Amino acid sequence: MSNLTAKEYSGFEQIKHTDENDSEFWYARELALVLEYVQWRNFSKVLDRAILACLNSGFNMADHFIEVSKLVEMPTKPKKNGLDFGFAEVSKTKNINDYRLSRYACYLIVQNGDPRKEVIALGQTYFAIQTRRQEVRKTIARVNGILPENQPTPSKSIEEVQREQLKKLKATKKLMLNE
Repeated sequence: MSNLTAKEYSGFEQIKHTDENDSEFWYARELALVLEYVQWRNFSKVLDRAILACLNSGFNMADHFIEVSKLVEMPTKPKKNGLDFGFAEVSKTKNINDYRLSRYACYLIVQNGDPRKEVIALGQTYFAIQTRRQEVRKTIARVNGILPENQPTPSKSIEEVQREQLKKLKATKKLMLNE
């Protein structure tokens, strides 16, 4: 399985958020930038197609695409008749719409993104792997299994065990035919 800490996936990992229930989510405006959409209006078309795909799949849109608003600073520099008088920059704030996205929503977004972009293919792989990992973790938990990070660390590597076994076989002169 691919290593999700690889450089190619770091953009997706860097914008991942976790809520108080340890659920992962992403913000649409941050995802848009990672997916190299410079203008929100272009990304919003992809977002609309992903929302439609969610609805047509029978899922509740509100579970995966939660509309939120953010207050952002908008820098301005006062000018008079197009001339810059050297005034200090002033900033004002503006409320903008955003979405809090589930992993599934992000997956739908990258499935509906511009296929000419390499980062879209990376996003498809990243969210497919993330989804599969989560499914495996849920299955392990459902059957009361032990998650990988809770598994005991073996005292010897497989190579060390193999070398020891080979030494024992050589000592007893019971070697296999292929050795």
